[in-house]
Amino acid sequence: MSKVQLKNRSAYYDYAIEDKFIAGLVLSGTEIKSIRASRVSFNDAFCYFSHGELFVKSLHISAYTHGTFYNHDPLRERKLLLTKKELRKLDLKIREKGYSIIPLFIFISDKGYAKMEIGLGKGKKVHDKRDSIRERENDREMRRGYIK
Repeated sequence: MSKVQLKNRSAYYDYAIEDKFIAGLVLSGTEIKSIRASRVSFNDAFCYFSHGELFVKSLHISAYTHGTFYNHDPLRERKLLLTKKELRKLDLKIREKGYSIIPLFIFISDKGYAKMEIGLGKGKKVHDKRDSIRERENDREMRRGYIK
């Protein structure tokens, strides 16, 4: 993997991730240049199915600074590339109540393609979020040596 690695930090806080997939992204020329410059925001981004294809919505890829009138729309919907087997598996799970497909991570592969790690997750309740925070703080204290 290359140096460009962009994480969706709030995804693990808001969702219990059960399964992960690596998907390719269909991008334009200025979008890949903005990703390489780490100009991506995951705020409220989610994935959905439309006519058997998977798309990511509300993923903000900033307009390329040196782009001309060929620059892209920052909030456009982008198609995700997965195998038919993976798409079927995700489609079946998404039909169950409470499941969502969340973008977790964007990176540039060794071949230079932009890839996105997506997760199949279930939304956490407030008490689950508190448990996650408590667990994280306990792990941090254990590493520091406060708790024996």
